[in-house]
Amino acid sequence: MPGAPASSGSSCAAHCAGLAARALVLVIEFAAAALLVAEAVVLLCGVIWRYVLDAPLIWSDELASALFSWLAMFGAVLALIRGEHMKMTAIVKRWPPAWQAWASHVASLVVCVFAAMIVVPAARHAHEQMDITTPALGMPDGWRALALPVGAALLCGVAVARLVMLPGVNIKMHAAGFVTVGAVALALWLAAPAWLAMGNLNLLVFFVAIVAGAIVLGTPIAFAFGIATVSYLALVAHAPLGIVVSRMDEGMANLVLLAVPMFVLLGALLEMSGLARSLINFMSALLGHVRGGLQFVLLGAIFLVSGISGAKAADMAAVAPALFPEMRARGSHPDELAALLTASGAMTETIPPSLVLITIGAVCGVSISALFIGGLVPAVVATAMIGWVCWLRARKEPAFNARRASLAQIARTFVIALPALVLPVLIRVAVVEGIATATEVSTLGVAYTLIFSLAARAAGQPVALHRLYRMLVDSAALAGAILLIIGLATSMAWALTRSGFSDQLVGLMQAAPGGVPGFLIVSIVCFAILGSVLEGIPAIVLFGPLLFPVARALHIDDVHYAMVVILAMGLGLFAPPLGVGFYAACAISKVSPDGVSRRVWPYLLALLAALLLVAFIPQLSTYFLPAAPHF
Repeated sequence: MPGAPASSGSSCAAHCAGLAARALVLVIEFAAAALLVAEAVVLLCGVIWRYVLDAPLIWSDELASALFSWLAMFGAVLALIRGEHMKMTAIVKRWPPAWQAWASHVASLVVCVFAAMIVVPAARHAHEQMDITTPALGMPDGWRALALPVGAALLCGVAVARLVMLPGVNIKMHAAGFVTVGAVALALWLAAPAWLAMGNLNLLVFFVAIVAGAIVLGTPIAFAFGIATVSYLALVAHAPLGIVVSRMDEGMANLVLLAVPMFVLLGALLEMSGLARSLINFMSALLGHVRGGLQFVLLGAIFLVSGISGAKAADMAAVAPALFPEMRARGSHPDELAALLTASGAMTETIPPSLVLITIGAVCGVSISALFIGGLVPAVVATAMIGWVCWLRARKEPAFNARRASLAQIARTFVIALPALVLPVLIRVAVVEGIATATEVSTLGVAYTLIFSLAARAAGQPVALHRLYRMLVDSAALAGAILLIIGLATSMAWALTRSGFSDQLVGLMQAAPGGVPGFLIVSIVCFAILGSVLEGIPAIVLFGPLLFPVARALHIDDVHYAMVVILAMGLGLFAPPLGVGFYAACAISKVSPDGVSRRVWPYLLALLAALLLVAFIPQLSTYFLPAAPHF
């Protein structure tokens, strides 16, 4: 009997702890949803006041930036709570159950260790930013940067909770996990003199072996990047860990990336409003009798919206949620759809108005208008190569509807789909004509779709507006998972630059044998590797000013070289197992990377063929340029 009260008290404490945890999750969900709504309102007001009322809100970008940092961190926390951070589990799943449990424990410990290591540096970073005030609002920037220590602390707490609740883990397994992580950390620390003696060969240990080992064990990709970076800085570079936080802050605070959650939300709204279905019905009327016709619709849609956001993840998020449900209903395998989305995302940045093209023009001294003209044909070549693989794959699928639609049916579906068809045109015109920035235009799309939804509901059409809150939460979580990968990849890029790797890379490429062909091949290989861990803009800013002069010295046209570089980075960015974009595509598709990695290679090989054509037939990039040599 004496044990009964204790048992009852323990049960009550556990129940209260569970309620408190659930309440905290609800608060984080509400905060993330509210921040996303606030971002949309601020950006929309900025557009209206600037272009309609001719009275720009000079504080709108500052407020949007501050809110975005909190949105990104709360979204990353939500993704960890829901287990939505991308990871590879293909190898672990083949192990015995006991080894799988050990790997899960070690992976969770890696997350705990990384999050714990950056809490204090993040707090110091926020404190330092308090001395900086924004020019328009006069607000200390530390209030924005405070999102990082708060988010890091929440990530650490969630990681510990998930570690405790791992299924099949007992005291013995906890001990094995702690011993494994502790032994690796001790070995790295004891070998610190050896790492220094190795020179830049130590990069293979930290940015290849550690990253690959963490990924193999099932560690979320973002945290694998993070733990490798902090280990390198602490043991080799002897740099303060605040560098990781500041670079992570820089990578995640770019307002261009705010288009990611907005386009994720836009895709969900397209599906909820019925616009996506009307578009799909129209495209089906045109291509429904063709086996695999909706795959071609996806390629066309990606072509239409590509480049407008400045982030490939946002390009994919604008299309996939609207098309995938119907494509699955018509018999397409989810892994196959994710593989197609991966390949289509790899070729989008050459299509104007791409911010990568604009960045190349700005930092490398290339005509932006020439880049816009030169990017179209390479994109068409890449799309045609992917379409050829789609056609081969579609031959193995049963036709969903082999009957050709009548002209009357096509006309009727066209009228119904007209609002959906107008949307991508409005988005592109708004960017090209300067009506709105690439970030603001995503908000215009959200507003357009929401107004249409309200009008359709008022007209008696079934529109599930009650799903809006859950869409906001889902969009924030997915965006957080993507943005954390980008932020920590930016930190890793800084570490690679700090090591002198960039200077060695330039020297290697200048000494490449074979003249122009040799230089182009080395460029493809190097930028594919860089693309596996970097978004296009950071890679171009770091290496473009160094390598474009080398290309000019070899009499390679700037526009031609830019297309080679962009397509090579896209190929690396979406190639498993390290390509950041590959995991973003899987996250947007809501499928595991395990099955996708087996299906994506035919598409990537087709893209490689397109890249080689563009590299060795320069007229594909320069034919339509003024005074360019023709065939």
